[in-house]
Amino acid sequence: MFGADKGAADRLDGKRLAIGIVQARWNPGVTDALAKACREALLEHGVEDDNIDHVFVPGALEVPVALQAMAEKDQYDALVAIGCIIRGETYHFELVANESGAGVTRVSLDYQLPIANAILTTENLEQAVARQVEKGRDAALVAIEMANLLEDLE
Repeated sequence: MFGADKGAADRLDGKRLAIGIVQARWNPGVTDALAKACREALLEHGVEDDNIDHVFVPGALEVPVALQAMAEKDQYDALVAIGCIIRGETYHFELVANESGAGVTRVSLDYQLPIANAILTTENLEQAVARQVEKGRDAALVAIEMANLLEDLE
């Protein structure tokens, strides 16, 4: 079984990994905190600062196209999608949440590249703030673990 023979520390070893982060600027208080927590966790797990590329897009709907452009470069071991969508009074929430999520998944599958999806979808700002640090850290760990798993599977 692939990956089963590795210890947890090996799966979370970020040395030699190149990670790209795409951050939506919408709801910057939350997305900045997500990105900070993600970056800190990447560094804690051995990813070199020079091996982290961080780009910004207007909102969650633009995240997948930036992820696709990064994936096409074929220089990243994993990517991270960061955004925050807070429910409003219209159907726009569902549209943005569903389409951005589908776009992130499609890029990951099309390029066989791990993408940790840290685009929060919450009912209100308080829920987003409560999740921002944990979800940012989780995204970093998912990116590292999946990059190492896919390398093992090659």
